[in-house]
Amino acid sequence: MTTPTSTSTSTSTDERLARATLSRAVEPGDEHAGRWLHRYGATGFLDRLLGDARSTAADDPFPGTGQKRVASWRLRATTADPTRDLATIHELGGRFLIPGDTEWPRQLDDLADARPLGLWVRGPADLRTWALRSVALVGARACTPYGAHTAADLATGLARHGWVVVSGAAYGIDGAAHRGALAAGGATVAVLACGVDTPYPRGHDQLIRRIAQQGLVVGELPPDTHPTPSRFILRNRVIAALTRGTVVIEAQHRSGSLVTVRAAARLGRHTMGVPGPVTSALSAGVHELLRGDATLVTDADEIIELIGDMGQLAPARRGPVLPRDLLAPATAHILEAIPARGPTPTTVIARRAGTTPDDTLVKLYELHSLGFVERHGEGWQLTNRTTPTSNARRGGT
Repeated sequence: MTTPTSTSTSTSTDERLARATLSRAVEPGDEHAGRWLHRYGATGFLDRLLGDARSTAADDPFPGTGQKRVASWRLRATTADPTRDLATIHELGGRFLIPGDTEWPRQLDDLADARPLGLWVRGPADLRTWALRSVALVGARACTPYGAHTAADLATGLARHGWVVVSGAAYGIDGAAHRGALAAGGATVAVLACGVDTPYPRGHDQLIRRIAQQGLVVGELPPDTHPTPSRFILRNRVIAALTRGTVVIEAQHRSGSLVTVRAAARLGRHTMGVPGPVTSALSAGVHELLRGDATLVTDADEIIELIGDMGQLAPARRGPVLPRDLLAPATAHILEAIPARGPTPTTVIARRAGTTPDDTLVKLYELHSLGFVERHGEGWQLTNRTTPTSNARRGGT
């Protein structure tokens, strides 16, 4: 596990303070703010918002943006205390990352104007490094035992293959995924819809604390900020952008988890789903995705085959190998033509197999030497032995 030593290289203190202020003033994913931020930078945006640029934009500092929205930004910005927020995250052993920092995950830039202003982070690992090899596991809060078991099993398998499991720390599938990764001694990242010092849900307080010790807890919102329904939805775009792909496990038709996987699809990430019972409403949303462009997966190997390096193929799926599976096709065809009961003449077997008696006799003696058949007078019958000799590997050669 790599411990970051610095949050910044080229980013200035003023830029960091401005973005910390704006993280209180602007709601996550606000594309109106994102466009002005792209145009003026964080310090320029804040100067215009607080009136320092009245000489150039006296009446309307943000043309085309609604006055109510701007008024809300301004009100929040005037009450923000970025120095205190940065001190709080520092006391927690965390940091505030902004674009330009060496630890900033560049794939977040794919969100364009909806890119986070910054990320408040707790935990010892390097977010950028971890995000390069990560996968999101998301799903229903009120999941079934099947869903919880599957999420934990997938997370454990991914962790054992060196992949980072990213989720939202919610009840149900999220919690099971985090626990599965932690139980395997693996890496996991929780992306919160609140301040990283405000564990939510409360019932996951200990889980989130453990993730902060062994993995990473990440959020767009500054310390002591509480979640809202819209913030949960907007948080999902960060989960989708951070990771190489998103797997959804149990989701109803209107589940927030589907927002995550659809955001991943828009960003060009891999989208995957784990099927459930066709009678389960909790899997109806997943099945809808699987009828579209999402890929069906059932274990960690299949996920890695899709999102991993070229050549990382999942093991072939097949049933147990039986002795008769090792026979050459022509020999197996004769075996299939022998009736289940009673000795049968060679000519009858040949007729049933659609071949000549001479060719049939040759194959029958091969089958006899391998323990599949016995001769009784002029006829042949199947043996009662269930495990023919290992020489079956040479059948038909």
